[in-house]
Amino acid sequence: MADEKKMTVFQLTIITTVNMIGSGVIMLPSKLAEVGTMSVLSWLVTLTGALCLAYVFARCGMLTDNTQNGMGGYAEYAFGRSGNMMANFTYAISLLLANTAMAVSIVGYGEMALGINLSPQRVAIAAMAVLAISMVANFFGSHNTGIISSITVWGVIIPVLLLCTIGWFFFNSHTYIQSWNPHHFGLFKGVSASIPITLWAFLGLESAVANSDSVNDPKKNVPIAIIGGTIAAGAIYIASTNLIQGIVDNSSLVKSTAPFGTAFSYMFNPTIGVIVMIMLTFSCWGSLLTWQFTLAEVFRSSAKAGYFPKIFRKRNRFGAPVWGMLIILMGQLLLSLMTISPNLNAQFNDLVDLAVVTNLVPYILSMGAARQLQLQAGLTTNNVHFKITNFLALLAGIYSIYSMYSCGLLSLDLGAGVVFVGWLLYGLMPHEDD
Repeated sequence: MADEKKMTVFQLTIITTVNMIGSGVIMLPSKLAEVGTMSVLSWLVTLTGALCLAYVFARCGMLTDNTQNGMGGYAEYAFGRSGNMMANFTYAISLLLANTAMAVSIVGYGEMALGINLSPQRVAIAAMAVLAISMVANFFGSHNTGIISSITVWGVIIPVLLLCTIGWFFFNSHTYIQSWNPHHFGLFKGVSASIPITLWAFLGLESAVANSDSVNDPKKNVPIAIIGGTIAAGAIYIASTNLIQGIVDNSSLVKSTAPFGTAFSYMFNPTIGVIVMIMLTFSCWGSLLTWQFTLAEVFRSSAKAGYFPKIFRKRNRFGAPVWGMLIILMGQLLLSLMTISPNLNAQFNDLVDLAVVTNLVPYILSMGAARQLQLQAGLTTNNVHFKITNFLALLAGIYSIYSMYSCGLLSLDLGAGVVFVGWLLYGLMPHEDD
């Protein structure tokens, strides 16, 4: 009877797809327009890499006994406690950057919805206000956060699904072809330039393993759900972003800070465009609300494991790690000031590139630990699943390193700095020897 209350593989696949789509899609078209419609090739590369990552994470999640520390728990199999710490530290920094970028995108949609044009300084102030409101709202625990985000997520799902269905009636093949390579990139450079933003859309795919206890026959169904969810999310991403590039001319799309709203304005009228912008603004804020709590929990769990200062462990009567949240918020406010740019899209891009680089560190550590994790789980080197997982982990690792390169040398340099800071903190924090 207990099994009847559990999710089916179809339900888990839907949840996995929705978790990935979230707010990651709303700024994609403008960023991809900087390359042109040849960015569809980047989607194919990233979808392949994401599927490899998804499969290996699914396997690791099903085999590991270390279920409390996410990717850090995977990394520990091959790299010890220091690997666990580095995976959690870089993942936490990545979320801190990603949430700040999300706040910037909310401001961009809000600007266009209200018909105003803020100065760079006012954009930073508005982003800081969005971050502060979303963090303070989490002081009352995760329950209320979950209720709000479950409602606001429809603000992105409805416009994206509408675009993927009725958008074909407004698609202009001439506009699409004219936008193939408007900035005259070489093939390799053009594909590489779009990799960071396409990977950004899939970040968080590994979190789907957390639902393994809620589905029947998890060893079989969790990998199916993650692979199916990744394919579904990829199909929605590819369809929606390419449709917009065939509806809105490239020069307008590059300048837009609310590309989905711009597309609906082209399809119908400015009023419909504004409604879509408002829906996406609230949806993105609901997503940010959830990710702010998730970020605080990453810091709390890492502090509980002895990697971060104890202050991040303290929780209020609602179960929220308030002191940690306040410290994290201070970091985000500082980031908002440091990344002020005359171009909102440029500010968003800088944050995204560094967020992707730092998020790839735990990905690479996890892929490198897959072999040792399987061996400790009792699999032999002759096992078919062992060989498949190892091969896909290698491909996913290569893709992750290529994605780091695609983010640019500045982001790589800053990402290396983040890693060195992590090692310094790990050395200074009291901990057991590996």
